[in-house]
Amino acid sequence: MALSSPLPTTMRAMRIAGFGDPHEVFQPVELPVPAPGAGEVLIRVVATSVNPADTKIRRHGGALAPVSGVLGMDVAGIVAAIGEGVRDYRVGDRVFGCAGGLGALQGALAEFMTADVRLIAPAPKALPLREAAALPLVSITAYEGLLDRARLQQDDHVLVAAAVGGVGHVAVQLAARHGAHVTAVVSSTERAALARRLGAQDVSLRGEETLEQASARVTGGRGFDLVFDASGLDNFAAAFAAVRPQGQVVTLVTRHTVDLAPMHVKGLSLHAVFMLVPMIHGIGRERHGEILREIARAVDAGELRPVVDAHRYRLQDVAAAHARLEAGQAHGKLVIEVADG
Repeated sequence: MALSSPLPTTMRAMRIAGFGDPHEVFQPVELPVPAPGAGEVLIRVVATSVNPADTKIRRHGGALAPVSGVLGMDVAGIVAAIGEGVRDYRVGDRVFGCAGGLGALQGALAEFMTADVRLIAPAPKALPLREAAALPLVSITAYEGLLDRARLQQDDHVLVAAAVGGVGHVAVQLAARHGAHVTAVVSSTERAALARRLGAQDVSLRGEETLEQASARVTGGRGFDLVFDASGLDNFAAAFAAVRPQGQVVTLVTRHTVDLAPMHVKGLSLHAVFMLVPMIHGIGRERHGEILREIARAVDAGELRPVVDAHRYRLQDVAAAHARLEAGQAHGKLVIEVADG
């Protein structure tokens, strides 16, 4: 294990003691600083962000709950030590990734965490680490859905539901970056203005027109090439009606009982994206690092940026951050700052 200066033996962390309300289960603790194993680095955590997956595990537990009790999937920070076999990172490097907070993987709600180097990448130079922490989970999800699964093409007509949410606001920017014509589904004129700033050419206000009506208006009745559902649409039939024959639907939520006959009639492809699979099962982790490198290049080229909520939280404020996200009050990603950097 390589390191530049002696590390502390203990660290501050916020751990959940059971599952339920955020103000009841989070507790401050002192834990041993972990040592990186083969193929891992130790990260001094600068920031993490709160994702719906974090709040669901905290509230309901289940098989994904971290053994350590320390949540926080996203991380941005500085390499503090290097495990055996690691060649691509040095102590002091700025990194980001989605690398912990479930199962055997300790999360980023602590001053230090270890990370499999396949799950991280050099952080964007153009962003402070606080903002870089907002990107990993949502960026990998959007990239996997649009590009790895649906094989988005230049000039495709793409509809993004929940277009200024965590995943949606990255999907809009990625689709625009790859030359697609993006229609954003949003809930207000304020969010419509943000969607346009992110690269959407058209907007559709939820409740004022259906997805099928938006399809007729934007595509002249041909149908969208791709519907990217970042919200968990109440009815998949709406997506099936809005997409063209042999088009594609990408969804992040599959808690529905759905009649697939309309999908069959049109010969549609349906992609269910769950980006945690490589972390859970230990397969395909290298792809996450590759995607993060592409995301960093897009950020440094000025083609992608995270939308970060104005409220600032420190490690001890994690319960308030979880409560704000669950209440639907967040305007952008909620970031928790663990250290200066």
